[in-house]
Amino acid sequence: METPNKSQKRNKIIYWIFTLWMSLGMISTAIVQLMKNKDELANFTNLGYPAYLMTIIGVWKILGVIATLIPKTPLLKEWAYAGFFFLMSGAVASHIIVGDPIGKTFPPFLLLVLVLISWYFRPADRKISNIQTT
Repeated sequence: METPNKSQKRNKIIYWIFTLWMSLGMISTAIVQLMKNKDELANFTNLGYPAYLMTIIGVWKILGVIATLIPKTPLLKEWAYAGFFFLMSGAVASHIIVGDPIGKTFPPFLLLVLVLISWYFRPADRKISNIQTT
């Protein structure tokens, strides 16, 4: 049987591996979007989105990564994770709706999975504590 200390250590390792992988994915795609990469612009156009949305999403991705990585601020982290969830699930749905092949749908799906795993394994000090109701 696994002791609580070993379990906490294992969960912390899982959290950091998936959080760093998620952060790298979000930052790299944000840079591509902010640079208005021609392939990414074609991708956005194919999905029916305007080019200016790339700038908005790119900036929010960078801010979300900062929010998830800095210590404290658990409420801000929850907002960042929620934003990442909505963004990536929306991207997956958009690719499916326009009939894109799995190759175009997989990257946002992978980022969605990384977001969920990072959120699930976040340590207690990165969670919002229970709210007491009277």
